[in-house]
Amino acid sequence: MSTHDDDYRTSGTGGGSLFDDSAYSTTPTSLIDEVEDKPAKDTSTRWHGGLDFGLLLLRLVLGGTMGAHGLQKLFGSFGGPGIDGFAGYLQQLGFTGQFTLLSWITALSEVVGGVLLVLGLFTPIGASALLGVTASIVYVKFGGGFFSAAGKGFEFELLLATAALALLFTGSGRIALDVNTPWRRKPMPFAIFGLLIAAAASVLILTLFR
Repeated sequence: MSTHDDDYRTSGTGGGSLFDDSAYSTTPTSLIDEVEDKPAKDTSTRWHGGLDFGLLLLRLVLGGTMGAHGLQKLFGSFGGPGIDGFAGYLQQLGFTGQFTLLSWITALSEVVGGVLLVLGLFTPIGASALLGVTASIVYVKFGGGFFSAAGKGFEFELLLATAALALLFTGSGRIALDVNTPWRRKPMPFAIFGLLIAAAASVLILTLFR
């Protein structure tokens, strides 16, 4: 079991590993030693369908939004700028070279990451890809202030980055193709690895192209 197993319980005793079932027992240790029976479960903290539905909504909206932005860049869909138009926008943001290559990297990351999140397939990879893109944009726009009314703020990208980060740590939920995978049941190790990959990718992009 893990923090994502369907009948997990919150800790009443403290201590223990993050993925250690004993850390979530609500029965005192002395009673466990005295009673042979399995302790009664605290059903008030059980993983339930509402959490799965909420995570599905988050995946669909984030993945769909980012995927649509990627299609705007790749093919000019939905009135988008296409690769060449987005390359010009990157130049306005202060990037100094290889605009076309960076446009392809950004667009493909958004499309692939968005599709993976919508399907709930390899969720850590999809969330990491979108987190890397959005975190980079937040950094680039940071000097323009928080609010985006003037087109320079980073509030929208910060919201997207936070949603991607949240999904990285929560996993896809059970309404997903990832339902029986280790990264759905125990997302923490994969989340930490994905976070490191997203951070490294952002630093690399900002170092090479800005």
